[in-house]
Amino acid sequence: MMKIPNNAKKINLENTTVDFFEFEKENIVHVYFDSSICAVPEPMINAMAGLKYINHTNKKLIMKNHQIPTGLFPKIDNSFNFEIQRLEDNNVLVIFSYIEDSLGEVDFNNNSCSGI
Repeated sequence: MMKIPNNAKKINLENTTVDFFEFEKENIVHVYFDSSICAVPEPMINAMAGLKYINHTNKKLIMKNHQIPTGLFPKIDNSFNFEIQRLEDNNVLVIFSYIEDSLGEVDFNNNSCSGI
């Protein structure tokens, strides 16, 4: 289970439905949100808002979700790398990192989700 550090600060991102937290670890800014109890399309909406925010190689987005967000990956795979970790509670952590100079490839307004 992922525990965010005590020094994590809540940040406000536009058009989100969950809380986002920011903390630094090993000289990298991590942005964390938990959409594991959200229904479609909220995980996609929150993920796109978070990805738009981490437009730098020194930032990572950590998404806790109830399932692997397979509908998200084709929308962002040219601009973000991602790694998936299965958690003991059957949720997943997806850790996204930005691919330098690639943001022009992502339509952050395309945050619809088919629920897959």
